[in-house]
Amino acid sequence: MDTLIRIQLSSPAFENGEKIPEEFTCDGENQSPPLQIAELPVGTQSLVLIMEDPDAPAGTWTHWLMWNIPPTNEIEKGSSPGVQGKNDFGDQGYKGPCTSLGTHRYYIRVYAIDINIDLPAGSTKAALLNSMSYHILGSGELMGFYSR
Repeated sequence: MDTLIRIQLSSPAFENGEKIPEEFTCDGENQSPPLQIAELPVGTQSLVLIMEDPDAPAGTWTHWLMWNIPPTNEIEKGSSPGVQGKNDFGDQGYKGPCTSLGTHRYYIRVYAIDINIDLPAGSTKAALLNSMSYHILGSGELMGFYSR
C-alpha cells in the first residue's frame, strides 16, 4: 500500500488548535472560513472537504461536505467551489459551529483524490466516503474549537 501524502491545511482566520472566530459560527455570519492548502500530491484531480464535530451529543456531527473542488491553494471565505453534500442538519453546504453545551472540537479535513466524484449535490457522507475510497492520494487536517 502506498503512503499517503500529508497536505498542509491552514486558515488565515485561526491557527490549528485555536478558537474558531464567531463570524464562522451560527452566532456570527455562519460563513465558511478561508482555507489555504499546500503540498498537493502529483496526480490530484480534485479535492474533497469534510468538516465534523466529534464532540456532539449524538456522535460525530457533519457540518460540511464538498467534493470535486478543482486543485487549488486557496478556498476563499464563504465560497463553495465544489459540489455540496448533505450535512447532518439536513441541508446542503456549510453550517458552522453552533454548540449549546461546553467546548467542541471541529475538524476540517481535505483529501486529494485521483478522480472527480460522480455524485449529485445533496449526497450523504456515507456515499461520498464510498466513492472516494481507493482514490485518496493525500490528506490534511485543521482543528479549531468553539464554545459559547
